[in-house]
Amino acid sequence: MARSGLKSLEEIQAMREAGAVAARVLRESALLVVPGARTIEIDQEVGRLISRHGGVSAFYRYRDFPGQCCLSVNEAIIHGIGNQRVLRFGDLVKLDVGVRLNGFIGDVAMTVACGGCTPKAQKLMDVTIAALHRGINAARAGNSLNDIGRAVQSLVEGNGFGVVREFCGHGVGRSVHEEPQVPNYVDRDRGHKKLKAGMTIAIEPMVTEGSPTIELLDDKWTVVTRDGKLSAHFEHTVLVTEGEPEILTRDSLPPLY
Repeated sequence: MARSGLKSLEEIQAMREAGAVAARVLRESALLVVPGARTIEIDQEVGRLISRHGGVSAFYRYRDFPGQCCLSVNEAIIHGIGNQRVLRFGDLVKLDVGVRLNGFIGDVAMTVACGGCTPKAQKLMDVTIAALHRGINAARAGNSLNDIGRAVQSLVEGNGFGVVREFCGHGVGRSVHEEPQVPNYVDRDRGHKKLKAGMTIAIEPMVTEGSPTIELLDDKWTVVTRDGKLSAHFEHTVLVTEGEPEILTRDSLPPLY
């Protein structure tokens, strides 16, 4: 990691390139989320797509994670593992892709409704997207981490949804997880850290339909809502600047979200 978590101009350009590949892989992978598909098949294809674009999965074998990407369905919030599960119409699939390219990482995620969804599930996704962009807009030099967390939390809870506390965003660069931690809520302990131009951070609201209380499944990876209700997760890797934050996980096509 660069000194103080700040990236040089050359490192930022490398992260733009990794982010563009991650965005393209996410775009192509989202098309695989259809009724009848098995999540293991999607996971395997994500690995092939990453390779086809010249990268490698940043998640595969990271801390022994067994998948090429994270695939979390319905009540599963994050870190789901592809398996023999067959997707059904209305499933909410959290698709989280990490690409390592030339030593740097692009980390990006979205929630995909399998074939369609209920109005309430759509609202859950819409609010999570809006919260992500509120958080991104607050990621400016001189602001604090709590400015990001406050922007996310106020919008999510104002719409009657929950914000997961146990997991949060993070710095990203040569490693999947770098400092600082980026909470999606006002954190009295960690939230006062000031943002500086040159930081690259992953902002990723994890939002629940009901209670934000979570459980960890027996696979020691998959995080689910304790009440079994739906969840949504969207993420971008962002460059902090003196002005408008730059989303690094974008490709040349119109944004998906």
